[in-house]
Amino acid sequence: MAMHSLFRVELLSKCINTNAAALFLKTNTLCRIQTCGYQKKVGSKSKGYKGVATQELKGPEVCKDPVKLTSYAVGVNIFKEGEDPKLKSVEEYPEWLFQLNLGPVKKLKELDQDTWGYWRRLRKEHIWRSNKLSKTKKF
Repeated sequence: MAMHSLFRVELLSKCINTNAAALFLKTNTLCRIQTCGYQKKVGSKSKGYKGVATQELKGPEVCKDPVKLTSYAVGVNIFKEGEDPKLKSVEEYPEWLFQLNLGPVKKLKELDQDTWGYWRRLRKEHIWRSNKLSKTKKF
């Protein structure tokens, strides 16, 4: 193959024997793999390009105004333009919203066996256990 082609064939050598002479003979006929050889950038040691100023990414601005934090849902607006939605009174929100569990997830022993949540949690823990066992070293 040509020296400047995109793909080149390289020899894959594995240690088959401890005998060095036998290894050298088997390396040429063992197998060939195809690797992709892209041209490297010449003269550029930095990660950025020459003449282009790199900018660091900045996170969103943190709002510290207590009046705005108590009257608007800050950070909920996903669009580039526009305002954050204004908070409504407590009576305008549904009752189930205030009953959501925002703390840590309940353990299996704390759940009632007659609920769907118990069986979902049991299935998840079984899947986690089987995945962990499958990653361990087999005999």
